[in-house]
Amino acid sequence: MPVPTAFTPDRPLPVRRRPAVTVGAEERIRIVPWLDAVADPHGVHPCSRYVELYWLPVIGPSTTWLLRRLGYGLEMHATGLDLDLVETARSLGLGERMGKNSPFRRALQRLCTFELARPHGPQAMAVRVHIPPLPLRHLGRLPASLQASHRRWLAEQRLPEPEQMRRRARRLAGGLAASGADRAEIEGQLARWQFHPAVAFRAAEEAVATGPIQPGTTRPGPIQPGSSSWPAGVSPQ
Repeated sequence: MPVPTAFTPDRPLPVRRRPAVTVGAEERIRIVPWLDAVADPHGVHPCSRYVELYWLPVIGPSTTWLLRRLGYGLEMHATGLDLDLVETARSLGLGERMGKNSPFRRALQRLCTFELARPHGPQAMAVRVHIPPLPLRHLGRLPASLQASHRRWLAEQRLPEPEQMRRRARRLAGGLAASGADRAEIEGQLARWQFHPAVAFRAAEEAVATGPIQPGTTRPGPIQPGSSSWPAGVSPQ
């Protein structure tokens, strides 16, 4: 898959302020999907590992959880939904205050500041359902280890899809081997993660033959069938 260039300018740029979302006395806002023909083909799900690894350190945990909650809502209501602000703030642990500088209002504004949402008419907001790669101007805010991880992720996106799948399977299998799983358990877990049977079989064999991905790999806890947990060191997608 080609790597998008629209989100990786040649030099760092300052964060641009976005218009604030205005909400009236009803304390409700209309949420609609932000459809972007340029960015969406390269985007990831709001609840993806990519967002957790690379976007969260930039936008903060409260804004990340809000983005995920809105993503879930738009999955259930594809044409849009009416969001009760006080109820949503309380459900995210952000309190009941709705003043201009309240934690929840700041989270809403940060979505617009970082171009993950935008005002959409009076008392409405359009929210991205496909989250684009982190712009280069924000990458410098990540720890060095995450910057290196992001460079590897970008390089992998240039590979053909089958090779990307094989690499992800090998990393996952290595993490499972580090946790003590045997070949059959690794192959079964990869199958539950929807990898092709041949890819799962080969990755499991290699993981058992070569051992953990690298010395000192953190051993993840047990992974239950159907779990969305990812072992340490695996692909963010």
